[in-house]
Amino acid sequence: MRVPRFSLLTGLPSGRHVPLRLLEALVAAASALAAYRLFGAPVDQACNIAAAAIAVLFAWTPNSTHARRTGLLGSICLPVLAWTLCEALATGIVMWMHREYHPSLAWLGCWAALTGTGVGLCRAAVRAARVRRAGSRPVAVVGRGDHYEASLLRFLDKNDSSYRIDAQFDMDDGTPAAVGGVQHFRDIDAFVAYVRTRRIAELWLALPLTDEETLLRFLDIFRNDLLDIRFLPRIGQHARFRSGAADAEAALAVDFMAAPLTDRALAIKAAFDRAFAACALVFVSPLLLGIAVAVKLSSPGPVIFRQWRHGSKGEPFQIYKFRTMHVHASPDGVVMQATRGDSRITRIGAFLRRTSLDELPQFLNVLRGEMSVVGPRPHAIEHDALYQDIVDGYIHRYCIRPGITGWAQINGLRGGTDSIDAMRQRIELDLYYLSNWSLALDVRIVLATAVRGLIHRNAY
Repeated sequence: MRVPRFSLLTGLPSGRHVPLRLLEALVAAASALAAYRLFGAPVDQACNIAAAAIAVLFAWTPNSTHARRTGLLGSICLPVLAWTLCEALATGIVMWMHREYHPSLAWLGCWAALTGTGVGLCRAAVRAARVRRAGSRPVAVVGRGDHYEASLLRFLDKNDSSYRIDAQFDMDDGTPAAVGGVQHFRDIDAFVAYVRTRRIAELWLALPLTDEETLLRFLDIFRNDLLDIRFLPRIGQHARFRSGAADAEAALAVDFMAAPLTDRALAIKAAFDRAFAACALVFVSPLLLGIAVAVKLSSPGPVIFRQWRHGSKGEPFQIYKFRTMHVHASPDGVVMQATRGDSRITRIGAFLRRTSLDELPQFLNVLRGEMSVVGPRPHAIEHDALYQDIVDGYIHRYCIRPGITGWAQINGLRGGTDSIDAMRQRIELDLYYLSNWSLALDVRIVLATAVRGLIHRNAY
């Protein structure tokens, strides 16, 4: 039985609640100023009251913002009531400390009304966003025995999940057919085809600890697919505590293949990418114009070269580069990498490739949300098809958006990949980057690219 514990720190906001609290604090401060403008109040005391209320509320307000679990009362009404009560408490404290101060009731009422309205709108927006996300992540479940059925039933009993079971595969012929109306499979080939066709996001393996054969079988089948794989073992009778494992909908889960970056990390990375790309394009716009003119005059053909590449989750996109070669036709399905002294490369193109200036148009790909400033470099689609079956972990580079520069590039692995070992080294560095990502690492890679990464002997 789970024993609840009391703590004075229970109400403190966790990391994922801090942005919401900061927004609400800003609303409270702006409301205090607006009320002062409307009804007047000694501005120093008004600021004292606002500061006191914000301090109290940042330390304690109802943390529940889960859209469906808490309901309208818990997610919106209680926070609004908490702000109102704490503003009243803060006013009383300031009046007790400054006996001569008597704020007008009109100012207090306006402040409370504006704060309550603003906080209610913030919480309502969060609630609406979470309702939209609920049930948005499709899942396929594989399992056998009582544990498998219990896992499905426990999940289907929840009405606030952000997951949605789309398919189930039964390892036992004797198990009852579909549970909860979910698509049911007994043929493994049909199940695998369904998962790939429907672009299922996660695969859950509800298996006994002893069923290593089935576990390894599905890990091998989906080794080149960008889906998260979680193992839900039956260990309730063996484990007393849950520490050290992921909690997938209140079930113990072990991640075998999972997204290396959280949604919050991806949001931070995307914000950095867009801001940096916008500033870079403004800063280098005269250079872009000069290069475009030089490329146009160097040889007949377009200024911008476009080529299909795989992006995040394997989605194809067209990457932009300044054209560095004479216009030529390549055999269908064949991509010939540039070699040292390649006759196809123009004179201006050789300079652009050596200095990496041909990559500058990719800041447009970043603004379009197709690439990142920093990330694994995307290879030609034909190379992806070749290497994903040869190099272990190759496909997992596409868990995030590809980058203009990356950890492999500043460590000297640039240019063509003329051997399997060269590609393996590059993939190892890419996977290291994914496992150790931080915003500071991105900044470090950008600075290293600017200092020593633009010109390299392998760039030709």
